[in-house]
Amino acid sequence: MNRVRLGGSDVEVSEICLGTMTYGNQTPQPQAHAQMDRAVEIGMTFFDCAEMYPVNPVKTETFGISEQVIGEWLAKNSRRDQVEIATKITGPTQLIRDGAPFDGKTVLECIDKSLTRLQSDYIDLYQLHWPVRGSYAFRQNWTYNPSQQSRQATLDHMADVLEALAQARKAGKIRAAGLSNESAWGLTRWCDVADRLGAPRIAAIQNEYSLLYRQYDTDLAETAVNEDVTLLAYSPLAAGLLTGKYADGNIPAQSRVAVDKAAGGMGNLGGRKTNRAEAAVAAYVDLARKHGWDPVHMSIAWQLTRPFKVVPIIGATDFDQLQHMVAGFGKPLPEDLAKAIARLHREHPLPY
Repeated sequence: MNRVRLGGSDVEVSEICLGTMTYGNQTPQPQAHAQMDRAVEIGMTFFDCAEMYPVNPVKTETFGISEQVIGEWLAKNSRRDQVEIATKITGPTQLIRDGAPFDGKTVLECIDKSLTRLQSDYIDLYQLHWPVRGSYAFRQNWTYNPSQQSRQATLDHMADVLEALAQARKAGKIRAAGLSNESAWGLTRWCDVADRLGAPRIAAIQNEYSLLYRQYDTDLAETAVNEDVTLLAYSPLAAGLLTGKYADGNIPAQSRVAVDKAAGGMGNLGGRKTNRAEAAVAAYVDLARKHGWDPVHMSIAWQLTRPFKVVPIIGATDFDQLQHMVAGFGKPLPEDLAKAIARLHREHPLPY
């Protein structure tokens, strides 16, 4: 598998990343370890996690379990030097730290806790999961209101956190810093403040990006290109929609929709499962099949054609799903198919 560098850092990773947000919940530890074994076998050495994982659902009592699952694998295999580990500090949530936003002191404490769970001396990429000032991610764009934000308070917070990250990097606990669910303005200011302080410059931004969700394509893409920041694209299959498995109202057993409904949720994949999204999915699935492509393979391969640095994060609840995705790795997207995708995007912009 090809290797890419995260932004301007010295962290080199595989061009596709393995997400671990179901590890310890939908994906039991033996299955998770089998996935990581297979990933390393094919050269996919980059693993992404977070202190709040596993999800579906997120619960206070399960915080940190996904990191623990990775830690057990690292300890069992003595492979720390063969992989790159990314994890995140959670933003404000009532499920942890009594809902308080993180500051520099909290960042240092949480890095140490993640290191303990991961059974590692260092984290390759440490990310800030949510901006403490708020975010338009996860369908919050429909009601997003930044009017109550304080510019100076935000800049002061950034300086405090970046000084902590600089301390952690100097101690060898992290190699690079990243963001998640951030905006173009936020990314720019994090870079500016880092430059002023001589703190770790932002190497990556982990935002949602798929054939169905392309808000990154304009202002964020321009910012990232000019600031040399790599996109880590989560939900490249739109939480499973782009597999086509939910077509015609189908809800496969153990799917995210089924699990969410069983837990009393809405089963709408975080607002992604809409009538317009279903129409867009049908169009993309039909396009893939007309060109002799599996829609999963097309969705992932398309990401690697984008005119900016991007590493898609794939996730699988079971080993067979991972094998299905792996089967399409390394297959270049033909130019005629890329052009057809561009045409479909104009017909189905922002379907959720």
